[in-house]
Amino acid sequence: MNDTSIEGAVESSIEEELTAADTELLDAAALLAERDQFKDMAIRLQADFENFRKRVAAQLVDDVDRATGRLVEELLPVLDACEAAFNHGAKDIEPLWAALLGTLQKQGLEALDLLDQPFDPALADAVMHEPGDGGETVVIDVMRTGYKWKGRVLRAAMVKVKG
Repeated sequence: MNDTSIEGAVESSIEEELTAADTELLDAAALLAERDQFKDMAIRLQADFENFRKRVAAQLVDDVDRATGRLVEELLPVLDACEAAFNHGAKDIEPLWAALLGTLQKQGLEALDLLDQPFDPALADAVMHEPGDGGETVVIDVMRTGYKWKGRVLRAAMVKVKG
């Protein structure tokens, strides 16, 4: 064999080895890229599932609050009857009224205290009006107590205003 053929064979062998090494590097790079792509996909899927879980939990709490709010709304006439009986001198009703109101307040019911407060149409319905001195409209009498349930107005109060 002559030197050029040996050199050619060596160069050819080296080129084949480099091509094989390049192919292995390209395959490894492709595998790493594919792995990273699947990893990103898994992370996104996990985040989407966590967001879904939180959204469903919040919706469930909201649904329960709405359902209990409807039950409390059905009990408001009982509270009104207790309040009316107490205001007309039936002192024996006070413990029952206080127990019912206390239990509902522990669960999130708030009685609106609007007497001598500026009139807010989001909290009260003005069913009577008395002329005033031109100043701010103020609640001067509460004819029916209004209530909030967990921060939302459950029933607006019926009030008499002045101003």
